[in-house]
Parts: sequence; structure tokens; C-alpha cells
Amino acid sequence: MNLKHTLHDHRYQAFVLLGPALIIYAVFAIYPMIDVIILSFQRWNGLDPNREWVGLANYKHIFTRDPVFWVAFRNTVIWTVLSVIFPPMIGLLLALGLNQKIFARGSLRALYYLPVIIAPIAVATMWRWMYDPFFGLFNQLLTAWGLDGLIQDWLGDRDIALYSVFVAYVWQSVGFSMVLFLAGLQGVSKSLVEAALIDGASRWQVFRYVTLPALQATMTIVLVLSLINSLKAFDIIYGMTGGGPAQSTQMLALWAFTQAMQIFDFGRGGAISVVLLVITLAIVVPYMNWSRKREEAHQ
Repeated sequence: MNLKHTLHDHRYQAFVLLGPALIIYAVFAIYPMIDVIILSFQRWNGLDPNREWVGLANYKHIFTRDPVFWVAFRNTVIWTVLSVIFPPMIGLLLALGLNQKIFARGSLRALYYLPVIIAPIAVATMWRWMYDPFFGLFNQLLTAWGLDGLIQDWLGDRDIALYSVFVAYVWQSVGFSMVLFLAGLQGVSKSLVEAALIDGASRWQVFRYVTLPALQATMTIVLVLSLINSLKAFDIIYGMTGGGPAQSTQMLALWAFTQAMQIFDFGRGGAISVVLLVITLAIVVPYMNWSRKREEAHQ
């Protein structure tokens, strides 16, 4: 009887503690998500009091009659692939370096993490200035070094604009991956590392057979967060190019915003958002299940 009362008390305490957070999450996350899904089957300009049900017309339009959607889709795929490779890889390398006993290690960690806390629109403004074809830092340096042949209109050339924006994104986001990997490295057994070194293992072998397996959980977190952040990339692209030139940096999240807030077609904007949500779930959920089964198999 006492055990039953104890379990009941614990459940009540858990409800009291989680209740406010769950209510806030439901109001500001779950409800808007459901509303956008419903909106994707309607036609609404954001001003009329009534919404018109149109069924799958919005989805049919974006898939068959909206050429920008497929450009944004392709750019989103490219951006996502690059985002799950370069920021985590660079962040891991930085974490491995800054996990060593080096001079000013704490200051260097703070320095590399600093871009993460800067507002994306501020990062966009700063990098847009550095990319300026006439007065920007990069072209000025190329001129000073006698490399005039490498001068580019970094944000005006549709062939390189997306990758130029991505470099700014890497600069801002790599510190986040670094911090997560640094936290994961604290859980690597020092005794195992020392034992491997005593047995004659090289630094690479220690990393491959001791450090890397210990970072599997951290790797999963970093890749999932990198994937989600890349699929919803908006701020830095909007601030640097607005999707141009000629839609060469257009992304699904930005195109959904453009449809809803600039063209005032909230139904089609909602449909694009739902497509983005489905893509995210279709990638993240199977990957999380695969990672969980893999960790259980190694335990």
C-alpha cells in the first residue's frame, strides 16, 4: 500500500513539474504545427476571416506548377548534405585539438564558440560586407596578394552564391558542434587511452578504436541537430541574399516564408512547410532508430 502511494506521489510530482512546460509546448509548438497542416489544405490570404478549403490543390500547385519549389528543394538537399559533413567534421577536429593541454585553451574555446551566440542576421550583415565585390575584405585581400584572377562576385554569381553563404553558415555553426564533442570527450576513459598507448597503439588507432566508439552517442546528437538546423535554414540566407540571385540560394524554409508573408498565400506556404516537416521526420526518425539499435548492440 505504501509503495502504491509512493508511486502515486511521484507521478503527481512529475505532473506538477512537467505540466507548465507541456502546456507551453502545446500552445506554442503543437498547436501551430497542427494549424499549419490544416492551413496547407486551405486558401487564405491572411486577412479574410474565413478560409476556403481546397483539398490537395496547394500540394498539386507546388509540385507541378511552381518551378521555384524544385530549385529550393535541390538547394535544400545540397545545403543539408554539406551541413552534416563539414560543421560536425570541423567541430570534431577543433574539439580534439582543444581537448589537449595547450596554452590559452579556455580562451580559444570561447573564441571558437563566440559566433554561435551572434544573431544570424548580424552574421549575415557582416559576411555580406566581407563578400562585397568592390569594398569587401576577401576581394581586397586577393588584390593585395596579386590574385586578381580569383576575384569573384561572391553573392552575385548564381554558380557560387549558395556555397558562399554556406561558408558563413559553417563559420557560425561549427562552434556548436565543437562544444558538444568537447562534452563527449570528457566521457572517454583516460585509462583505456593510456592502456592503448602503452600497448603501442598509434594516435590514429587510439582515436579510431577508443575515442570514436565512445563518441557514438554524441555523434548521433550532433548529426541530428545539424540535420534539423540545415533543413530549416532561413535567417542567414534571408539576410545575405534573400534567395537570389535568380533563386540560386532559395531554400524550402525561405520559400515557405516568401509564399506566406510576401505573396500572402498562406495555404501554399503551409504546404511547403508540411513537405519540409515530412522530409525532416523521414530522415531523423529512421536515423534515430538505427542509432539506438546500434548502441544497444554494442552494449
